[in-house]
Amino acid sequence: MKLNILLLVTTFFLVSCASNKTIVDTAPPKDSNNICSILSEKPQWHESLKQVKEKWLAPPQVVMAIIYQESKFVHDARPAKRWALGLVPLGRPSDAYGYPQAKDDVWRDYIRDTNNSGARRDVFSDAVDFIGWYMAKSNSVNAVSRWDTYNQYLNYHEGWGGYSRGTYESKDWLKTIASKVASRAELYGSQYQLCRD
Repeated sequence: MKLNILLLVTTFFLVSCASNKTIVDTAPPKDSNNICSILSEKPQWHESLKQVKEKWLAPPQVVMAIIYQESKFVHDARPAKRWALGLVPLGRPSDAYGYPQAKDDVWRDYIRDTNNSGARRDVFSDAVDFIGWYMAKSNSVNAVSRWDTYNQYLNYHEGWGGYSRGTYESKDWLKTIASKVASRAELYGSQYQLCRD
C-alpha cells in the first residue's frame, strides 16, 4: 500500500512538473554564447526578435547582447541584495527586474508610450520589445544609431539625460562593459548571418 501511494505521489509530481510551461520557457539557454543555438533552442524568441526588428528597427544581435549583459537571460533576475556585516539584509540597490533589468519608472514610461499595459519584464517578448523601444528613443533623443551597440548600451545604462550629459565619461568600468556588449553584438551578428531566416 505504501509503495502504491509513493508511486502515485511521484507520478503526480512528475506530471505536474512536466506540464508546468513556465519552468521550460523561462530557463536560460544552454549555450548563451551562440545566438543560433539560442534561437534553435527557443524558436519563440526568434519570432519575438523578428517582430522587434520590424517594429523598432532594432538589430537582434544588439538586443540580445544587451539582455546577455543585463540578466544572462535569467527571466526573473534582480540586483544582488546588500548586506551589512554579512548578516543584516539592506535590500537591493535598485528595483531593476527581469530580462532587461528595467527599473520601475522607465518600465512605466514604456507601458504608457506603447499602451502595452499587460507587459511584464520577465516575459521575453515584452522584454525585447522594451529594449527595441528604448533603442528607438535613444536614436531619436540622442541620435545614436541602432547599430551602435557601444553608445546604445551607454544610453541604456545611464538614461537618455545621463548620456547627453556625458555621465559615463568618468566611468571607465562602464565603458569597459559597453565595449564587451559591443563585442558580443558583433559575435552574435556574425553568427546570426547563418540562422536569421
